[in-house]
Amino acid sequence: MALAEFKPKKTQDLLKIGDREFGSRFILGSGKYSMRLIEAAVKDAGAEMVTLAVRRANTRDQENILDFIPEGVTLLPNTSGARTAEEAVRIARLAREMGCGSFVKVEIMRDSKYLLPDNQETVRATEILAEDGFTVLPYMYPDLNTARDLVNAGAAAVMPLASPIGSNKGLATREFIQILIDEIDLPVIVDAGIGRPSQACEAMEMGAAAIMANTALATAGDLSMMARAFGQAVDAGRQAYLAGLGRVLTRGASASDPLTGFLEN
Repeated sequence: MALAEFKPKKTQDLLKIGDREFGSRFILGSGKYSMRLIEAAVKDAGAEMVTLAVRRANTRDQENILDFIPEGVTLLPNTSGARTAEEAVRIARLAREMGCGSFVKVEIMRDSKYLLPDNQETVRATEILAEDGFTVLPYMYPDLNTARDLVNAGAAAVMPLASPIGSNKGLATREFIQILIDEIDLPVIVDAGIGRPSQACEAMEMGAAAIMANTALATAGDLSMMARAFGQAVDAGRQAYLAGLGRVLTRGASASDPLTGFLEN
């Protein structure tokens, strides 16, 4: 199967992270990577950024994830497997030496059951890596104080989880993510747990800058169709946010047509 040709979207509504601009606001997480998954995400969903775990690169004799990512797609190596800030920094520097660039997604997890990020260690790693010239996108539990600390540490974006990794449970932390969107002057990229295109659309309607998904695509019955659905949902949610959502009545109803001008009048 031939890989899809990478064609960036032409749009004025660009996602700006660090010194780069992206036409797509859908990011592929490649933890469950396969050639078909990456191809579908790039070809059908229009993804312009793909994560990869550094330990996945150059670990197989005949297959390397780097061979599956089309030229022109931004690599976002992650520090999956790190349990401390020091381990995350070491992995990020290794990725840069391997030629993966200066973008890095910081993932630090000491909890092996729920895979929740260690916010305190994440802030420490972000500060070290930002000072070292990295464009840091930290994965974090949506907490306002932590998000502010990440801003001060030099993060280029924040990536709060919607629900536990791989759960497909959707926006379990919706209210906390909304607080970050309202209060943090950085792109808020909703990461982990988004299981349906409708959930991706809802997050974008809230004002999220982008959506990252992996399991929802990798476990879908028709991968290519689901990739298209996610791409369209992200675009629709963004357009709805920019258009301004209509008001919500707290009680009663409001007729869409005037209640005058009937025949008897």
